[in-house]
Amino acid sequence: MKWLPSREQRELMEQIKAGRGRLYRVAFAWCHDAALADDLAQEALTRGLSRLEQLRESAKLMSWLFAILNRCWIDHLRARRRDVDDELLSELPSDLPGPDSHAERQETVSRVRRAIEALPLGQRQVVTLVDLEGFSYAEVAEVLEIPIGTVMSRLCRARGSLRGLLMEGATAQPRLRSVK
Repeated sequence: MKWLPSREQRELMEQIKAGRGRLYRVAFAWCHDAALADDLAQEALTRGLSRLEQLRESAKLMSWLFAILNRCWIDHLRARRRDVDDELLSELPSDLPGPDSHAERQETVSRVRRAIEALPLGQRQVVTLVDLEGFSYAEVAEVLEIPIGTVMSRLCRARGSLRGLLMEGATAQPRLRSVK
């Protein structure tokens, strides 16, 4: 006799599958490697789906999935014994008109990515979960299995470092002006 999941379990399974894009974005922000990010997101989904009965509160599904992603990332780092530091492999698409606007946006995206990549791993994880994915401090503390005070201090240091890195980059690159 084949096991059939309940309606609630089917809904949770669909939500897990729908969360793949968010998992991928965060994994990419952590590792800066498109193929590895895809593998990490897939592994988190696989573990989540196979351990669905371990989820205690369905309202905390995304926090639970990101905690699984964090454990996948830690497992990967332990296996490699070093942080992945590859160049960014893809560009974000832009819907801005004209090549100048597109180039400016791509330069901004590249500068922000380089600045995030320069952060220590703990700060990078916290800033991507809070500022890019919108998790609360408490959720991030739960996902990363660290105290909430550590989340706040890492986030403060990360934002300060990003501000410094981005301001430094803005003053170091002179702007070209258009001559007609």
